[in-house]
Amino acid sequence: MLTRLAKSLTSRWQDLRQHPLLNPEGRRELRKELAGGHPAEASHRPHLVEAIEWLARAQDGTPDDGFARGYSVLYNRYFGNQGWQPSYPETTGYIIPTLLHASQHLERPQLAERALRAARWEIEVQLESGAVQGGVIGEGRSPAVFNTGQVMFGWLAAFEESGASQFADAAIRAGRYLVSVQDPDGHWRKGNSQFARGDATLYNARVSWALAETGVTLQQPDFTEAARRNLRAVANMQYENGWFPHCCLTDSSRPLLHTIAYTVRGLLEGGRVLNDPEILAAGQLAARHLMEVVREDGWMPGRFRQDWSGAVSWSCLTGEAQMANNWMRLHLITGDASWLEPVPRVLQFLKRTQNRTSRDVGLRGGIKGSAPMSGDYGRNEILNWATKYFADALMRDEEGSAGSPGEGVFRLA
Repeated sequence: MLTRLAKSLTSRWQDLRQHPLLNPEGRRELRKELAGGHPAEASHRPHLVEAIEWLARAQDGTPDDGFARGYSVLYNRYFGNQGWQPSYPETTGYIIPTLLHASQHLERPQLAERALRAARWEIEVQLESGAVQGGVIGEGRSPAVFNTGQVMFGWLAAFEESGASQFADAAIRAGRYLVSVQDPDGHWRKGNSQFARGDATLYNARVSWALAETGVTLQQPDFTEAARRNLRAVANMQYENGWFPHCCLTDSSRPLLHTIAYTVRGLLEGGRVLNDPEILAAGQLAARHLMEVVREDGWMPGRFRQDWSGAVSWSCLTGEAQMANNWMRLHLITGDASWLEPVPRVLQFLKRTQNRTSRDVGLRGGIKGSAPMSGDYGRNEILNWATKYFADALMRDEEGSAGSPGEGVFRLA
C-alpha cells in the first residue's frame, strides 16, 4: 500500500511539474499565446537567423554530433526532465540539407561544418543492416523504415556537398535495406518503427522520394523501381477527394497534418524525380484541398477528418511549415503561381508563434509542436523538425522562384 501511495504522489508531482504556472517561462509563453502571439517582422531574416541559431544550440545540447529531438519547455514525463532531449537520428538526417543550404544562404560556412559532422555521426550510429534506428538515442536500436529514408537525404546532401564516398556508401547500404524489406506490392509492412502505428504508414511515400533521389544520383536502378512501386501503391489508395487512408502515427481516422504533408511531399518530389505525372498529380490533389482550409490568419487544424474538415482546435506547426514548403515546391515544379496563394498567411502565422526574446535558450528561436503550446502534438515542446521546416520555408520564400526544381542539395530539405 505504501508503494502505491508513493507512486501516486510521484505521479501527481510530475503532473504539477508539467503545469506552466509552476514555470516562469511557461507562464510568460502562455500569456503571449493568449494575447495573440509574438511580434512578426515583415522581413524573414530575423526569424530565420533565430531558427538557425536554435538548431545550432540543439546540436550543442547533446553529447554527440546529432541534433536534440527537441526541448521540453516544461517538465517532460517521458524524458524525465526539462530541457534538451537526446539526439534523434531521423530528423538529424533531414536537418543536414537545411544547414548545408543555410550555410550558403546566410554566408555562414560553419553551418556546413555542423552538417557534415552530423552526417558522419549518422554513419557511426547506422545499424549493421544499413537501417537507421527508430526513436532517440538511448531507446534501443530497432530498425525503422521511415527513419532510414530520412537519413538518406542527409547522406546524399553531404555527398553532393563534399564528394566524400563514405556518405554515398552509407546511403547505398540504407537503400539496400529498404529494398530488402519492401513487400512485392510496394508497401512496407516490415521494419516500421515500434514508436508509431505499423498499419498506417502511407507517409512512407517520403521514403520513396529518398530512394528515387539516391537511385538517380548514385545509379541504383533497383532503388528507383522500388520507389515507383511504393508511390504508385500510395496513389492507388488515395480517395477521389484526395484523402489518404492509413496515414498517421497514432490515429488514422484523424491523421495529423504533419504526416499528410509528408505524404504529399513524397508524391510530388517522387513524381518529379521519376518523371511520373500520375504520382505528381496525387500529391497535387491533396495539396489543393489543404489550400482551401487555410484561414485568413494562416491557421490550419492539426488533424483532419476524411472530408478535409478540421478535427481539433489546435494547429500542428510542423505540418503548417511543411505545407508552406510543399506549395512553394509545387509552384517551382509546375510553374503555376496559384500554389503560392496561402504561403504568406501561413508564414505570418508561424512567425507569430516564434519566441525570439526568451531568456530560455531552448525556447528562444524554435518552433513549438502545437499552437497553443498545450496542443496534443509535441505538447509543451520545441521540436527540431518543426524548426527545420520553418527555416526551410523562410529561405524558400526569400529566394522566390530562383533555380530549377531539381537543383542543389536544397531540393532534399
